[in-house]
Amino acid sequence: MLKVTLPDGSIKECEKGITFLEIAKSISEGLARNVLAAQVDGEVIDSMRTLEKDCQLSLLTWKDEGGKSTLWHSSAHLMAEALEFYYPGIKLAIGPSVTNGFYYDVDFMDYSFKEEDLVKIEEKMKELSKQKNPFQRRVVPKNEAIAYFKEKNDPYKVELLEELEDGHITFYSQGNFTDLCRGPHIPDTSYIKAIKLMSIAGAYWRGDEKNKQLTRIYGITFPKQSELEEYLHRLEEAKKRDHRKLGKELELFTFSQKVGQGLPLWLPKGAELRERLENFLKKTQKKAGYQQVITPHIANKELYVCSGHYEKYGEDSFKAILTPDPNEEFYLKPMNCPHHCEIYKSKPRSYKDLPARFAEFGTVYRYEQSGELHGLTRVRGFTQDDAHIFCTPEQVKEEFKKVIDIVLYVLKTLDFKQFKAQISLRSKEDRSKYIGSEENWIKAENAIIEAANEKELSTFIAYGEAAFYGPKLDFMVQDALGREWQLGTIQVDYNLPERFELEYIGADNQKHRPVMIHRAPFGSMERFVAVLLEHCAGDFPLWLSSEQAVILPISEKFNSYAEEISSQLADLDIRTRIDDRNEKIGKKIRDAELSKIPFMLIIGEKEMNEKTCSVRQRHKGDLGNMTLIQFSDILKEVVQNELVKL
Repeated sequence: MLKVTLPDGSIKECEKGITFLEIAKSISEGLARNVLAAQVDGEVIDSMRTLEKDCQLSLLTWKDEGGKSTLWHSSAHLMAEALEFYYPGIKLAIGPSVTNGFYYDVDFMDYSFKEEDLVKIEEKMKELSKQKNPFQRRVVPKNEAIAYFKEKNDPYKVELLEELEDGHITFYSQGNFTDLCRGPHIPDTSYIKAIKLMSIAGAYWRGDEKNKQLTRIYGITFPKQSELEEYLHRLEEAKKRDHRKLGKELELFTFSQKVGQGLPLWLPKGAELRERLENFLKKTQKKAGYQQVITPHIANKELYVCSGHYEKYGEDSFKAILTPDPNEEFYLKPMNCPHHCEIYKSKPRSYKDLPARFAEFGTVYRYEQSGELHGLTRVRGFTQDDAHIFCTPEQVKEEFKKVIDIVLYVLKTLDFKQFKAQISLRSKEDRSKYIGSEENWIKAENAIIEAANEKELSTFIAYGEAAFYGPKLDFMVQDALGREWQLGTIQVDYNLPERFELEYIGADNQKHRPVMIHRAPFGSMERFVAVLLEHCAGDFPLWLSSEQAVILPISEKFNSYAEEISSQLADLDIRTRIDDRNEKIGKKIRDAELSKIPFMLIIGEKEMNEKTCSVRQRHKGDLGNMTLIQFSDILKEVVQNELVKL
């Protein structure tokens, strides 16, 4: 008998060789019907695998991320089986699960495959799923696996196999389909109830433009038809909220091929929006003891060699900027932290000077392939709300907790109510991509875990997601449609201070090494604005709105009174504009609603004579006639309610 520790801490004794699905049945038949995979000692595996040693066990259902990804990965295999039925001889590359569903990259050879062909593949998948074919795992010797795919004339699988170690190669089969795969998979195809193939796109093999372009087919599946219908409804709502569409309608930003892909141009209203967000955070940071700094857009190559960024990311950077001096080589700034290290190093520091907090809205540049660019969420030039805290080792946890407070304040103010904190640690297996000593990594990881626990954050651990120089805490925020975005981040770094030889004189009059905390509550201005825009569907909070009110004269003879009101409201720091078009008042109101302006001030004969205005609030309707002071008091109250206290 072996001991199995369940998530609630209880221990269940089970016979060696029993499957994890059988363990689920011994707990509850209802649970067993919903189990998609098992998490054993932290690793997600098939629920049909057998118990071989004492372990910690979580039985994963659709409610768990591991359960979802297992169902979606199995769905990719089901789609591949349907594709091979209609297109025998096609070459299959890779078919992973992704955040929302799955895809498979396919070389269709001489076949033609179009968007309209998705329907017949979908129908075939439904037919195959009903056959209840089990997913069967088999360990295969490397030479046998290579021979199998050479016989199928599949160069993609052969290339992948040649990089794998013998003894760790597995095949999975279901129905008439066999694939190279490490798993895990659901017990059988019948768990896949609702299917929708979403779209096709081009994708270079292994993401390399020099390789052949394959056809990528995206799909999503659910255990219930109702969940698929709800998902498709949310997708339609997402189209209405697409930040690229709203950004154009609200005149916030644009792109130009002549300027370059992935380089946004902020229009006046968008620039004002950004400025208000920046001023909001600058004010918060000033209260928290941050000092504003500015660094240049380019730097000598040696700066990034020293930091380690050149070694890690040099090939993904923009090409070097050369000067008439053959000994000089510059790069567009891909990050701000090395510059801030040099600012710290610009004068001697004492322990009494620490913590030193340097903040900068610094614009950085990173090369992204054109196919990966997407509106403001994936760009080549973006501005980070960056700051770096240099502190003593004893100050790390307290400083980290203060940064958490700022991030929570930002999220609460902008109405992001649902979020989780991801503790991003090193990969358990591959430590080669990280710099620094084991001792410093352990200290940094412990500081983050303890700080998050003391702030009572809802956290989960993601191995392999740490920065190359240190672990981090990433805030995964849900928007109004339930989509998850990674926004704010906080990182603990013992390594850059080491590489830059940063020092401070301690109370013992000896030299010591500071610790560095990297933080960005917004993440980047571009991405944050995009997520905020989609989250609120363009209905920004009043304090952030470019136009807080629009003045609507019912005819041109009231335009001079409209100018008078606009001037008085400007003196009260209320942002307005006048719609003096020769249009009916009904159309002006509809257009103001479409422009998502929070308040409308309608003026006619009565209002002009009484020196008042008729106030209408978006989503609430008429508020009645009032003086400008009364209207100003309403706005102040709304803004005070929106801007929560830190």
